[in-house]
Amino acid sequence: MSLVKINSKVTETLIEKVKNEILILGIESSCDETAAAVVADGRRVLSNVIYSQVPVHTLYGGVVPEIASRAHVEKINQVIRKALEDSGKTIQDIDAIAVTYGPGLVGPLLVGVNTAKAFAYAKKKPLVGVNHIEGHISANYIDNPELEPPFMCLVASGGHSHIVRVDDYGKYTIIGRTHDDAAGEAFDKVARAIGLGYPGGPKVDKLAKEGDPAKIDFPRASVGDSPYDFSFSGLKSAVLNYLNGCEMKGIEVNKADVAASFQQAVIDVLTEHSIRAAREYGCERLALAGGVAANSGLREAMKSAAEKEGMKFYMPSLIYCTDNAAMIASAGYYEYMAGKRAGLSLNAMPNLKVGE
Repeated sequence: MSLVKINSKVTETLIEKVKNEILILGIESSCDETAAAVVADGRRVLSNVIYSQVPVHTLYGGVVPEIASRAHVEKINQVIRKALEDSGKTIQDIDAIAVTYGPGLVGPLLVGVNTAKAFAYAKKKPLVGVNHIEGHISANYIDNPELEPPFMCLVASGGHSHIVRVDDYGKYTIIGRTHDDAAGEAFDKVARAIGLGYPGGPKVDKLAKEGDPAKIDFPRASVGDSPYDFSFSGLKSAVLNYLNGCEMKGIEVNKADVAASFQQAVIDVLTEHSIRAAREYGCERLALAGGVAANSGLREAMKSAAEKEGMKFYMPSLIYCTDNAAMIASAGYYEYMAGKRAGLSLNAMPNLKVGE
């Protein structure tokens, strides 16, 4: 067998590229966080910059889309510049730009998508569109380098409560979903009802530590013939009815007990359905993702339940539970490696589904 010596700059460039890491610039602006990050090979975070608008929206008791959009416009270039600076890389070093294009609020999404397209066009970089929910799932790869598909994942956030089977990188099957309020949405509404304000999730979690989770018997809803699906509107109504009943009878409400009992009801349903899905689909690995994954009670309950079932359990660190761009860059890396590219016609899709 003869060896053919190839001496060309193209070949040398390709060989050098194979040896180097793949750098993805991630951009996230689906709601009220303006974020950018640089991630190497899908798992090693070189920078992760987040500008939170929570102080602004707290004044209104929730996210105001128009205000969020304007804040993204004001901050996004600064955030991207800071992410590149913190990573020690330049835009020329970046292999591709990954951006959230849905689901989320249409105005904020458009800011991120159009910014990413402008960078991709001006710097001649490949563009990759990322599903926000798939980004949350991919957050698990950052803190758990040994984790690989297949595995089952509970994604719980303000707008979504899904049980997703991760069949492979970029390939997902929805096993369960919410029929009405998502878990995070229920947290926000209950927090508002007991006077905790926005954002509701962290405040309920904190107050629940002072209460008795067995004090009030709130319902654990199931959905007919869909054992993996969720419904939290009935639980939310039960809490409101309890509060109204106490007011009518002149009974003083123990807010800590309400928070603890409500939170336990949510945790019980999320954990039980996720464990059942993993067990019945033969998954030995179970993961947690999304904003509600930052809830201390849920993290403890899921970990304990998985260990009892002999399953390996994974969850992101708290910084990667809430909206961030590192998770978008991680998901974008696997899309990029699979050869997926978005054109400059990429548009915001506020109702984007998992797997689309």
